[in-house]
Amino acid sequence: MIAKTIRTCFPIAAKAVADKAEDINKLNVFPVPDGDTGTNMSLTLASVVKELTALPADATMEDIAAAITHGSLMGARGNSGVITSQILRGVAEGLVDASEPVGSDDIARAFRRAVKVAFQAVRKPIEGTILTVLRDVSTKADECEKKKLSAADALDAIVVEAYQSVARTPDLLPVLKENGVVDSGAFGFAIFMENFVVAALGRTSKVEGFSATFDADADSARAGALDRVKIEANDDWEGSEFRYCNEFLFKAERRFDEDEALRFLASMGDCELLVGAYPDYKVHVHSNTPNLVLEHMLQFGQVYEVFIHNMDLEVAERTAKIHADQEAASEPAKPLGFVAVAAGSGEADILVSMGVDVVVSGGQTMNPSTADLLEAVERVNAEAVVILPNNGNIRMAAEAAASACTDKRVAVVPTKTVPQAFSALFAVMPDAELDDVVEAMTDAVREVRDGEVTCAVRDSKASDDTPIHAGDVMGIIDGSIDIVGSDVKQVTLDCIARMQDEEEGDTLTILAGSDLSDEDFADIIDAIEQAQPDLEVDAHRGEQPLYPVIFSIE
Repeated sequence: MIAKTIRTCFPIAAKAVADKAEDINKLNVFPVPDGDTGTNMSLTLASVVKELTALPADATMEDIAAAITHGSLMGARGNSGVITSQILRGVAEGLVDASEPVGSDDIARAFRRAVKVAFQAVRKPIEGTILTVLRDVSTKADECEKKKLSAADALDAIVVEAYQSVARTPDLLPVLKENGVVDSGAFGFAIFMENFVVAALGRTSKVEGFSATFDADADSARAGALDRVKIEANDDWEGSEFRYCNEFLFKAERRFDEDEALRFLASMGDCELLVGAYPDYKVHVHSNTPNLVLEHMLQFGQVYEVFIHNMDLEVAERTAKIHADQEAASEPAKPLGFVAVAAGSGEADILVSMGVDVVVSGGQTMNPSTADLLEAVERVNAEAVVILPNNGNIRMAAEAAASACTDKRVAVVPTKTVPQAFSALFAVMPDAELDDVVEAMTDAVREVRDGEVTCAVRDSKASDDTPIHAGDVMGIIDGSIDIVGSDVKQVTLDCIARMQDEEEGDTLTILAGSDLSDEDFADIIDAIEQAQPDLEVDAHRGEQPLYPVIFSIE
C-alpha cells in the first residue's frame, strides 16, 4: 500500500513544485541570489519520477526507496537539489519497514531518518534554510507519535508546521529578512509536502495549479509564509567570493577518503557537498577554479554530467527578471490580452509577433491543464483575456480556466489549430468590447479550412474505409482522415488539391514541423506553387512535433 501511495503521489507533488518553480526562483537569495532553486528542485524531483515510472507494477517499498535514492542522486541539481535528494533518501529509507497501514510512528521514524541523512551531508548547516524546516517537521512528527495521532492527523500537522517554519526562516537568516523573502528551498519543500499529503489522503485542491488546500490551518500557515514575501531585486549585491557553481556525478574506481575529499572541496570554495555511496556520488561546490575540482576528483574515478554555472550571470538574469516583473506590474492593465497554446517554438514566435501575451506549451499529445491555462491568464496584465486553445482536446480545459478566473473577464475562441489562431488574431478590432472581439474572431475561424499531415502509429481506416497501416502518411482535412500515402510531400499536395477542388481559396498558410528539414520543406513549397499557381503561399517554420506539415486555406 505505501509503495503504491508513493508511486501515485510523488509525481503529483513533483508537478506542483515544477508549476511554481519560477516563483520559488524569485525567492532565491541564499547562498547566492542566482534564481535557480525552484528549477533545480523540480529537475531533481523529475528524475525521481522517471525512475519510479520505470519500476514494475509489483515493486516493493525497498524497490521504491532504491529508485528514490538513485533517481534523486543522479538528477540532483544545485545546492537545493542535492540537499533535497538526501531528504528524499532519508524519508524513503525510513519507510522501508513501515507498517500497513502507515501510522504516525512510521511517519516520525521516516523524518528522523531524513534529518540524520540530510544533516550528515551538509558540513556547515545554516539555520533558516530547508534543513531547519526539515528538523521542525521531524520534531512535530515526534509530537504526533507521542500523542498517538492517526496518520492523517499527523500528516496534516506536519504540513502546517512546514509552512509555519518557512514563515520563521527570515528571523533566523538575516539575508532573507534584508531581502524580504522566506527561504526558497524551504518554501519548495513545503509545497512538495503539502501536495503529496493531499494526494495521499485523497483530498482535492481548492486552488488548482498551486499548493493543494485541505483545511483552514494549512490555509493560514501558507498565508503566513506568503505574508513574509516581498521579492526585491538585488541591485546592490556585491557578489560572492566564488563565481562558479560546480556540480557533477562521480563514479569512483577505487576507495577514497570521503572526508579528505570534502576538506579539499572546502578549500576550493563553499557550499561543498559530497553525497552518495561507493561507487556513485554527487559532487557540488561553489568555486573559482572548477578545473582544479575536476582534476582532483579524477584521481579517484570518472566524472560525468558536469554542470558549471556562472553565478554572477545568473544573479544578473534574476535581477533583470524581477525588474521586468515590477515594471509590468506598475503599468496600467490594457483592455485586452491573449493566451494561446502552441506545440512548436516557431508557432509560438509567430503568435507572439501577432500580439499574444503568453504562449502555453501544448498540443495533441501534451494537453496543458486548466491550472496551466489559468496561470497564463493571470500573467497577462489586461482587463480581459481571450484564450486560443488551438486543439479540440484543450478546449474544455480552456473553458474551465475561463470560468475559474474571477479577477478579469476571460473568453475562449474555439480554435482547433494554430493557423486558425492566426486568422482569428487578424480579425481583432482595436478598442472593441470583449464580446465583439470574440464574435469577430470566431467568425474568422469559420472561414478557415485546415489540413494536417502526420504518420499513423497504429492500423486504422480512413474516412472512406481505406486501410491505414502503422507508418503510413495520413492527410487530415478538417479533422477527417481523407488521404493515405507513403510520402509527406505527395500527401500534402493531394490534400491541398482536394480542398481547392471542393472550395477554392486564395491564401495557404503552411508550417513545417520539427522533423521536416529546410530542404524538404522548400521542395514541398516549390511543388505547391507549381501545382497551385493561383494560391498565395505563406510558409513558416512551426517546429511542431509529430506533424511534418500543418496548413490552412482561406
